[in-house]
Amino acid sequence: MERAAEQAFRPPAPGNSPASVRASSSPPKFEETFDEKLTRLRYRYWPDHWLGEILAKRWTETAIPVILLMIVLVISSHVIGNFWSPAALGDTFRQAGEIGFVVLGLALVMIVGGIDLSVGSMFALTNFCALMFVHVFKWPVGLAVVATLGCGAALGAINGVLVGYLRLRAFLTTLITLIIFRSAYEILSLQYSTEIAGNVPDSAVWDFIGNGTFLGLPTAAWVYVAVAIAGHVMLTRLRVGWHIMAIGGSRRSAYNGGIAVRRTIALCYVACGVLTAAAGCFFASRLATAGADIGVGMEVLVLTAAVVGGISLGGGRGSVTKALVGTLIVLLISNGLTSLSAPGGLNRMVLAAILITAAVIDVRWLKNRARIISKVYVSPTYHRLGPVIDCSSENSGAFALNNKLRDVTLIGLGRIESPEDVILDRHDNLYAGSRHGDVMRFFAPDYERMEVFAHIGGQPLGMAFDREDNLHVCIGGMGLYRITPDQKIERVTDETNRSFSSINDDSRLRLADDLDIADDGRIFFSEATTRYEMHEWPVDGLEARGNGRIVCYDPRDGSTRTVLRDLKFPNGVAIASDKQSILFAETWGCCIKRYWFEGPKTGQVEMVLDNLPGYPDNINLASDGNYWLALVGMRCPAYDLAMRMPGFRKRMAKRVPIDEWLFPNINTGCVLKFNEAGEVLETFWDLGGENHPMITSMREHRGYLYLGGIANNRIGRYKLEGADPDFVHYDQRWRAA
Repeated sequence: MERAAEQAFRPPAPGNSPASVRASSSPPKFEETFDEKLTRLRYRYWPDHWLGEILAKRWTETAIPVILLMIVLVISSHVIGNFWSPAALGDTFRQAGEIGFVVLGLALVMIVGGIDLSVGSMFALTNFCALMFVHVFKWPVGLAVVATLGCGAALGAINGVLVGYLRLRAFLTTLITLIIFRSAYEILSLQYSTEIAGNVPDSAVWDFIGNGTFLGLPTAAWVYVAVAIAGHVMLTRLRVGWHIMAIGGSRRSAYNGGIAVRRTIALCYVACGVLTAAAGCFFASRLATAGADIGVGMEVLVLTAAVVGGISLGGGRGSVTKALVGTLIVLLISNGLTSLSAPGGLNRMVLAAILITAAVIDVRWLKNRARIISKVYVSPTYHRLGPVIDCSSENSGAFALNNKLRDVTLIGLGRIESPEDVILDRHDNLYAGSRHGDVMRFFAPDYERMEVFAHIGGQPLGMAFDREDNLHVCIGGMGLYRITPDQKIERVTDETNRSFSSINDDSRLRLADDLDIADDGRIFFSEATTRYEMHEWPVDGLEARGNGRIVCYDPRDGSTRTVLRDLKFPNGVAIASDKQSILFAETWGCCIKRYWFEGPKTGQVEMVLDNLPGYPDNINLASDGNYWLALVGMRCPAYDLAMRMPGFRKRMAKRVPIDEWLFPNINTGCVLKFNEAGEVLETFWDLGGENHPMITSMREHRGYLYLGGIANNRIGRYKLEGADPDFVHYDQRWRAA
C-alpha cells in the first residue's frame, strides 16, 4: 500500500526547498503540442455543453411547438387573404377562444393521465342546453350560462365517476359516452331545433357574449385569457396542480404519497366538462344553431391541438402555454385548408396525419429523453495541471512522505457515517455531520457519549460557529442553515442572484460546501457546482469545466450574492488574518487562492498555493497563525493525463458505470500546514489509508487535530507536538470582542 501511495506523486518537480515548498503563483510552464493546443481551444470556445443544458430545460418542449407556430403563421399569411386585417384576426381569436376552452379541458385530463373522446359530443349537447335555456325557456342570460356550465359539469362527472372512482379504461369509457352524448343530442335537436330557430332572444348581453369586442378583441378571447392565467397559476403554483402533475407522472406513487387520486381524476373530468360547456355557450350565442354536424370531429381537432402543443399522451407533462400554442397551430392549419376550398374529408385526414406524427414524436421523446440528455449533458473540457511533486524524493522538503496519521485515536468508530467536517464548541464538545442528514454531538472529555444534535435531512458539509454560538452548516442540495444553541433549525439562505449570462438557472444553491464567518457577520461559503446535485459531484470533477462559485450572505440586509464564478469545484473557505480577504480551495485546480472582499484590493484574486500533489478540500486556522489544509485525494499520472483528454472522459461517462470510472488516488490521507506566503510548512500522511483515507477536513483544538472524511465512518484525533493547548478554533478571531 505504501509503495502504491509513493507511486502516485511522480514525475518529480525540481527546485523544491528542503525546509518548505513555495508554490508558484503563475501557471506552470510546459510544452504544449499542436494537437493539445487545438483540443484546448476547441473545448474552450465551442459551447457544446450548452446543448445538454438546453435539452434539459422544460421550456424546450414548448419551444418546438412555438417554432412550428411561427412557420404556420408565415405560411398562413401567404395563403389566406387579408390574414393580418383586424376583422380576420378578430375572427381567428374568437374561434381560438371557443376551441381553446375545449383544448384546455382535454389537456387537464391528459395531464392527469386520462383522455376524453367525448368532448365533441359534450360540446354539441351543452350548446343545445344554452340555446334551450335562452331561446325556449327565456331564462336570464346569467342564469342560463350557469345552468349550461352545470350541465357540462354533470356530463364530465359521468366520465369522472366511471374513470376516476370505478377505474374503467378512459379510452373505452369516453368512446362509449361519446356515442351516448351524441345520440342524446341528435334526439333532442331533432325535436327542438325548429323551436330554437324561431325564438331568437333580444338580449344585448347574449349578443355581446357571442359577437361583442373589448379593446378590439372578442369577448371569448378575453375570457379565455383570464381562464388560461388561472389555469397556469393552478398547475404551477397551487397544491392541486402539483397533485395533478404527480398523478399523471405516477398514479401509484401519488397514491402512496397520500394524494386523493380518484377524487382528483374525477374532478379533472368535471373541469373538462365545465370548460367544454363554456365553449358551448360562446358558440351558441354567436351562431344560435343546433345543426346535426355541431361537434362532429371536434375530438380529433382538440386532441391534435393538445398533442401538437406538447401535452403528453402519457400524462404528467403539459402546460396552459402548450395548450394555447397547439390550439393556434391546428386552427390556422384548418382555416388555411378551408380557405383553399379543401373538402372536409381532406381537412380531417391532414389533422389525423398531424396527430399520428405528433403522437409518435411524443412517445419516442418521452421514452428516450433521459437517454439523449445523458449523452450530451456531461461535457468534459480540456484541463491540464502542472507537473506533480515527487513527494518520495530526497528533496521533497515539507512534502516528504511519512506515516504520522497512522496512530490517530478514533472517535465514534462505526457509529457515524460521512463526517465531512468537524468542529468543537466552547465546551469542547465535538460536532460532525452524518450522511443520514444529522448533525451529531460527541460530549467531552472522552467523546464516547453521543447524540443527534439536529436532524436537517440533507448531507451536512462545512460548519462554523458565530458569536452567539449558532452553528452554521452548509447542507448539500439545500443551502445554508443555522442551528441555535437550543437546537432549533433555521434556514439562512438557499438561493443567490442569478447569472443572466448562464443558460443554467444558477439561482438555487445545489451544493453549498464550506464556509467561514467574517467579523461583521458576513458568511462566505463555497458552492462546488451549479450543474450537479450532491450525489453527482464526481461528474463535475469529470467535466473540470469551472461550474463552482463563492457566495456571500450578509445578515445585515439578508441578501445573498455571488462574488466569484467559474471556479473548478471551490471547496474550503477560511477568513484570512487581515480580516479583508478569504482563502479558498479549488479542488480540481489543485490550488489555493485568495480573494479580497474589502480594502484596497477589493475584488482581486491571487494565487497562494499552486500545483499541489493532491486535491484540496477544507481550510482552517492553526494555532500559530498559519492554516491547515486537507487533501481529499492524490494526483496520479493516469488521471492527470485523462484531464487532458476530454473525449476519453466523455466516452467513459457514456459507456462505463460511475463506480468503474478512473478516479484519483483516494487511498492516501494527507493534511498539510501552509502560510499566506504560499509555503508548505509541514505534512501529515496516512499512506496506507488505514485510519483516514480521503480526509476532507481537520480542526485544531486545544493541542489536538481532529480529522473528518466524507467516505469514513470515524473521526480522528491526533496529538500535535508543540501546539498551543489553549487554542480554541471557533472563537479565535473574536476573543478581543
